[in-house]
Amino acid sequence: MNRLVVQSPAKLNLFLAITGRRADGFHNLVSVVAPVGFGDTLEIEETAGGFSLACDDPALEVDETNLVLRAARAFAAAAGWTGGARFSLGKRIPMGAGLGGGSSNAAATLRGLNEIAGLPLSDARLAEVAAQLGSDCVLFLKDGPVVMRGRGERVEALADGAVRRLKGRRVLIFKPGFSISTVWAYRQMAAGAPQSYLPAEAAEARLAAWLETSEMPAEELLFNNMEGPAFAKYIALPVLLDVLRTEFGLAPRMSGSGSACFALLPDEAAVEPIRTRIREHWGAEAFVVETRLS
Repeated sequence: MNRLVVQSPAKLNLFLAITGRRADGFHNLVSVVAPVGFGDTLEIEETAGGFSLACDDPALEVDETNLVLRAARAFAAAAGWTGGARFSLGKRIPMGAGLGGGSSNAAATLRGLNEIAGLPLSDARLAEVAAQLGSDCVLFLKDGPVVMRGRGERVEALADGAVRRLKGRRVLIFKPGFSISTVWAYRQMAAGAPQSYLPAEAAEARLAAWLETSEMPAEELLFNNMEGPAFAKYIALPVLLDVLRTEFGLAPRMSGSGSACFALLPDEAAVEPIRTRIREHWGAEAFVVETRLS
């Protein structure tokens, strides 16, 4: 029986424009997303049949609602695979953070099982299966920063010049002790329509301006119109981000629907004073990790 360990990285939405609500209830978006060096690990051990999941975080549900098991069953159905697997998830990505932990775990499951089964599914077919599991799942099948469109299922790699401005950048990710429901956040966007949305034409123009200006740094790309509803309810978020802008000259933003935020760091920046200030505002339980864009 085969056994392998698959890395399951967190992601950051460097640019996120929610452009409107679709007839199917989902939202359209334009987003530049980058995986980071920090994340979960998924150990997969092939078995004779059936799927099971264990996790070192007791707060995570490991029943049939978990995306790892849903992805495993979707893979088996798509590939006609009759084998099984025992999954062990080392959970490091905080939940309810907007960092894509569950979607990343699903993509890691698909990649791992495809390898164990002898690569029965092409990259394109894996992407189709991933898109059925969730809007963020497809991006984790790619290596490096991507642009997402539609509800997130249309993914394309960035041009090499844009990747060079992003890949390897130091970044500090931090999350308060509370989470934000993605469902709640999108409902707030819909309730505030049309003012809460950025029209697709404006989003594409803003993104194109950054892509086409090679000397424009990554900080100039950063945008997230989901911050509006989150900041209105959770005032601790904008208060701290304003402190980081004023005291450290950073350009912090929220990732996805939150509650995790991030700040790109200059190579020479000292992290400890920033970490200290974050925990002064959000308490000792605040999650803080330094990593790099992948």
